[in-house]
Amino acid sequence: MTDFTMKTDADGVAIITWDTAGKSMNVLNLDALDALEGCIDAALADEAVKGIVITSGKAGSFAGGMDLNVIARMKDMAGDAPAQGLFDGIMHMHSVLRKIERAGMDPKTNKGGKPVAAALPGTALGIGLEIALACHRSFVADNPKAKIGLPEIMVGIFPGAGGTTRLARKMGAMAASPFLLEGKLSDPAKAKSAGLVDEVVPADELHAKAKDWVLNAKDADIVKPWDQKGYKMPGGAPYHPSGFMTFVGASAMVNGKTQGVYPAAKALLSAVYEGALVPFDTALKIEARWFVNVLMNPSSAAMIRSLFVNKEALEKGANRPDVADERVQKVGVLGAGMMGAGIAHVSANAGIEVVLIDAKQDAADKGKAYSEAILDKGISRKKVTPEKKAEVLARITATTDYAALEGCDLVIEAVFEDPSVKADVTAKAEAVLPEDAIFATNTSTLPITDLAKASKRPDQFIGIHFFSPVDKMMLVEIIKGKETGERAVAKALDYVRQIRKTPIVVNDARFFYANRCIIPYINEGVRMVKEGVEPALIENAAKLVGMPLGPLQLTDETSIDLGVKIAKATRAAMGDAYDNDAADEVMFWLHDEGRLGRKANAGFYAYDDKGKRQGLWEGLRERYPPMDAQPDVTEVQHRLLFAQVLEAVRALEDGVLEDIREGDVGAILGWGFAPWSGGPFSWLDMLGTPYAAERCDQLTDAYGDRFACPDLLREMAGKTQGFYARFGPEAKAA
Repeated sequence: MTDFTMKTDADGVAIITWDTAGKSMNVLNLDALDALEGCIDAALADEAVKGIVITSGKAGSFAGGMDLNVIARMKDMAGDAPAQGLFDGIMHMHSVLRKIERAGMDPKTNKGGKPVAAALPGTALGIGLEIALACHRSFVADNPKAKIGLPEIMVGIFPGAGGTTRLARKMGAMAASPFLLEGKLSDPAKAKSAGLVDEVVPADELHAKAKDWVLNAKDADIVKPWDQKGYKMPGGAPYHPSGFMTFVGASAMVNGKTQGVYPAAKALLSAVYEGALVPFDTALKIEARWFVNVLMNPSSAAMIRSLFVNKEALEKGANRPDVADERVQKVGVLGAGMMGAGIAHVSANAGIEVVLIDAKQDAADKGKAYSEAILDKGISRKKVTPEKKAEVLARITATTDYAALEGCDLVIEAVFEDPSVKADVTAKAEAVLPEDAIFATNTSTLPITDLAKASKRPDQFIGIHFFSPVDKMMLVEIIKGKETGERAVAKALDYVRQIRKTPIVVNDARFFYANRCIIPYINEGVRMVKEGVEPALIENAAKLVGMPLGPLQLTDETSIDLGVKIAKATRAAMGDAYDNDAADEVMFWLHDEGRLGRKANAGFYAYDDKGKRQGLWEGLRERYPPMDAQPDVTEVQHRLLFAQVLEAVRALEDGVLEDIREGDVGAILGWGFAPWSGGPFSWLDMLGTPYAAERCDQLTDAYGDRFACPDLLREMAGKTQGFYARFGPEAKAA
């Protein structure tokens, strides 16, 4: 069965229907592209066909985009000359969409073409929208759940099937920039208002409206503006005064947001700028060249692999135990503070009945009010209806009564980080829970195996570590204790899927995985302050290498007193093996000065009375005067990155991580590890393990044993072996 099929009705309209077999939403692969071209050729060659409507066989959607698994393999499929092979393949895609756009019209007179309309039942992303942009008129069903847009930039590429060139010429560079450079998605009404689509019609009239337009379209209706004589780019071309200012501003914006480490954004802007200077067909070639440039960059391949292929695999249960369905029907949340309230909200928002318990009723009510505030904000932004708000709040029961937990199949404890407090609520909950209920603890540092000692059913006890704020952070870290059973793991994974977040599963160890890697990043930044490295150099070096926050700002955000608490607990646990005195000196000093971070309006940074960050606190430089000779940026960046990636390698070496995909996805989603790199293991593969091991030795000689090369990395370096070549899913399958 082909993905595209065509039927011509009695009125002479060829209906081309896209229906990818075995998929809930259409995605384009290379065979499907050939099938689409075959349908277009047949329709244009048939004299009985008056026009064409391209639509979908999927209810509520047109297409989810290009199959990124195909894009991830395109370079390998391109043979001995990968760049040329990629270019030829992209230009073939352009030729198919250009064939739709020109529709058989005379190249000189622009007459004689057949009208082509896109009838979109709903969501049209990526290539789905690019096909619609190539059609002469696009009709979208009035489906408020539908999303229209070009999100490619979010996974390290850009719209490369003509979407970049067409949207810029249709709307102008300035108007197109949110959709191209930010991957902004819109519902149908907003998409029409912005100019992404032409018509929004009732769903039951979609095909009739599209067909009616096709049958009544004139020659002038089907000629795109850029194919007409005298076309001028909206907002001005680059050599026009207003256009010049647009591109200067866009360049500054792109570099400001990406710090130059995301190749796709710069390539996209180059394609728009250079393409605007030449005729349309030449612009498509320029777009193709820049798209190939991005695909040849290892950053893009790594981002696609981690942020699409691996992320999707984990969300679909790549590492789920083979047990029966464990979707959650009713969840109990113990503790209605910030974390508990957030967990209650995302659960209720996903359709799960929630019992939210706290020691005092006013605290429980406040926890429920947290959901109300989020929903009210959604209503103000027209993203939530009053009816939806009422439904979500009705699912949350705020109480002090543990008896209300009866019937819960999952309980998540989110009380104070104190083993005795957690043990107390565990016992109270298990006294009323069904025998088969799973008990989860939300903790960022306390060992799961130790906490499970308070449970009568340690095989049904598991860690579910949420990141704050719960409603915004996409990662959930699931931690297996020594006695945690497979059903508990399956329950946790199924629950995370229900609340539409991304899970990683790790084994129990100090700080688990995420905090194990992020704490050394913070500590390395603080150590450098003590050494006399300019604080501004530390912060900016981190941002220039793709970290969302510098280590000092991150410490302020998470609070300095928390850092001090963790340091004291770690020192007590590790004894003589503890080696972080340099960072502790700075942290303890700030703590004693009352500079506890953003929450106190005083930390590494200074803040105004409203809590707005004003810049690095001058007292830092007074206490720790900067050295006369400052290290170069790359040296600072390597210290900050290697501090993280070496812990990731050790986590894999120690068996805390069982899958490097989880290590990469978890790093990006959990603490924002340089997304352009694809994650710690992808970055080491980019560097090459021999160079990474050599760099470890250099850093160790200069700064100490915390940079010592792990045995696993040393062994792989000796074999010139990559992490994905050795531990990736293909290697495991072999």
